[in-house]
Amino acid sequence: MSEGLFEAPTAEPATGGGTVEFRGAGDHVPLAVRMRPASLDEVVGQRHLLGAGSPLRRLVEGSGAASVLLYGPPGTGKTTLASLISQATGRRFEALSALSAGVKEVRAVIDIARRRLLAGEQTVLFIDEVHRFSKTQQDALLAAVENRVVLLVGATTENPSFSVVSPLLSRSLVLQLKSLSDNDIRAVLRRAIEDPRGLAGEYTVSDAALDHIVRIAGGDARRALTALEASAESSLDGTVDVDLVEASVDKAAVRYDRAGDQHYDVISAFIKSLRGSDVDAALHYLARMISAGEDPRFIARRLMIQASEDVGMADPTALQTAVAAAQVVQLVGMPEAQLALTHATIHVATAPKSGAVAAAIGAALADIGKGKAGAVPPHLRDGHYAGAARLGNARGYQYPHDHHDGVLTQQYPPDDLVGTDYYRPTDHGYEREVGPRVTKLRRIVRGQ
Repeated sequence: MSEGLFEAPTAEPATGGGTVEFRGAGDHVPLAVRMRPASLDEVVGQRHLLGAGSPLRRLVEGSGAASVLLYGPPGTGKTTLASLISQATGRRFEALSALSAGVKEVRAVIDIARRRLLAGEQTVLFIDEVHRFSKTQQDALLAAVENRVVLLVGATTENPSFSVVSPLLSRSLVLQLKSLSDNDIRAVLRRAIEDPRGLAGEYTVSDAALDHIVRIAGGDARRALTALEASAESSLDGTVDVDLVEASVDKAAVRYDRAGDQHYDVISAFIKSLRGSDVDAALHYLARMISAGEDPRFIARRLMIQASEDVGMADPTALQTAVAAAQVVQLVGMPEAQLALTHATIHVATAPKSGAVAAAIGAALADIGKGKAGAVPPHLRDGHYAGAARLGNARGYQYPHDHHDGVLTQQYPPDDLVGTDYYRPTDHGYEREVGPRVTKLRRIVRGQ
């Protein structure tokens, strides 16, 4: 489960005004939870959402009344902001997780909120992982959100446009949180080192160690604090250096959700890097997908598609390499198959590019869509059944192999498409050779 900034896995729903309560206390509570901002002044990053008079600031300060969907990567502050909203004067707080709550639980909370509203109290309903709610569960919220029985605060790591039903989407403000910058992460770490809620100045952390934690955090404050805590716990003398951090943290977890928005962003970047012939960027995105456990068959399918769509006849062997990589994935499996996927990625990225194949079928399909699908010329029709000759089918057909060149003048397309050129070779790669041949073939076939 993707977790928001400083979100504790052991969080329990709170049912009164004030902050969310957590099990445990003191050192038993994770550092990331202890360092959760207690006010807007402690929130790091998201300045674009927290300016004076902004909808989010008004919500946190208790003057806003719009439901919101907080959308962004893990560790950027979604749960923190929801907790701050819950502290606004005159509001009660209810928390549900989409991983465990069903329609019954949603309706129960709405009934409680309706009774509170009669007494003049507004209820903030926080739903974590709201994108995991089914359509039925989301529909159960609509009336309560529209009539402001509850003030919905939904947190999601996925683009709501793909995961939240349109009626609920239209009734909520969608606020996109950005990944924290390196300076933001560094500020969070320095505060945790000195703050009494954190390490209380009891550890000396080198600049190199801080830099390394910032680098592996990838914009995720929770990940950074978890790495800092693990390193401090491993320290025998109160000193944290880069070697200790490396020993305490295996590797940077790759932010990538195979079922979510990050999935589409990374594969889009992979495709565009292949198309743009940036082999190094393509290898970076390939590595991200492999490290995150993406299905290698999915990667292989994309490579086969790109080999035809973006390379095409400029290098016909690119498709062969991509298909071979897919076979290796099927027959050998991971992790060895990652070499074949890398092989194909390098081939497709470095091959000369041509969109002529995709353009050719696109133009042909467009004509079909316009109704240009005339009758097949009689001499090309099937003549292998009784009565075909009587209908004039296959009469006059000339067999190209009977001609010494293997090609001859003959009409092949329907009448209204005679002379139409769909395939237009470029002068890239192999198409430099095939282009003049296509021109010559057309002249012969069309009798020009």
